[in-house]
Amino acid sequence: MKKPAKQTRGQSLIEFALVFPMLLILMVGIMEFSRAWMTKNILTGAARETARWYVSDNTAGAMTTAIARGRTVLDSANLTTAPDPVITDFGASKLVEASATYNFTVIVAGFVPGLNNTSFQLSSTTTMRREW
Repeated sequence: MKKPAKQTRGQSLIEFALVFPMLLILMVGIMEFSRAWMTKNILTGAARETARWYVSDNTAGAMTTAIARGRTVLDSANLTTAPDPVITDFGASKLVEASATYNFTVIVAGFVPGLNNTSFQLSSTTTMRREW
């Protein structure tokens, strides 16, 4: 038996209206997580570049911060690196530890009530053996 058409009219529209906000929140969450993951990878590269520069050249000093900032596409006001990497003795060799931190701001936070100016700190540390 066939049901009358007037009883099912608009059913798809109502189902879409109920599901769409959840799909939108899921999509925006995936995008924000992707941005945070990309930022973490950039930060890891900056720390690695800083450590690599310092272990291969003994005149690096304050240049490490400039290199880490120059190699990234992040906002340099939120990016900090250790001015001189930490050098520790480890047996016959020395280890250089460089770190970089970044205050990651969630873009969507301004659109969600109660989440104004939400940011969290991402950090990365790289350790390499000194070559000289």
